[in-house]
Amino acid sequence: MPGGEGRFFARVGAAALLLRPAYVATEVVTAAATTGGYSFVHDSVSRLGEIGCSPEYCSPRHAVMNGSFMGFGALLVGGAVLSARSLGPWATALLVVSGLSSVATGFAPLDQDSTMHAIAATPLFVAQPISLAVIGTRLRGDRPRLSAALMATAAVTGTAAVMFVLTGGETASGALERLSLWPVLVGLAAVGWTELTQPTAGRS
Repeated sequence: MPGGEGRFFARVGAAALLLRPAYVATEVVTAAATTGGYSFVHDSVSRLGEIGCSPEYCSPRHAVMNGSFMGFGALLVGGAVLSARSLGPWATALLVVSGLSSVATGFAPLDQDSTMHAIAATPLFVAQPISLAVIGTRLRGDRPRLSAALMATAAVTGTAAVMFVLTGGETASGALERLSLWPVLVGLAAVGWTELTQPTAGRS
């Protein structure tokens, strides 16, 4: 791929990563419409995508949440692929897995098939922290501050993901799940911003 064209696609990929924190707004919008009470601390993100309604709980905007899983997952896949030269093959592959996991989660709402939902969502929680650690290691020499921030984020999100699984969704599950997901959005956005503002030659 010619250098100029390659840099263009890399910048498009970086912009895709930079847009992904907007995902949080879709959670807020969906949660605002729920009935029966919803807690960002105690309730899982997946409850926002539940299709069925009962007198105790309903998420009328479940299509927004499930669409968000799919849309922002696709954005991650595209951003990773287009940024592959700067991210490296391992991080790219891990982020593609993460994005596809998010897309699959949108197709498998929790209340429709909890087993399929768990199978679809699990790779996201595993691959994202590892991808941040890989990117952080890759950037250690060129961008030590960003590298350190990514490594710290990987540690926090990975630990939160493990605790989320170990607690079985019983204790502050919403807070733990979001702690395992939201910082990744910021970390990857920082990578995208750095690429957009300080373009460098791709690494092999």
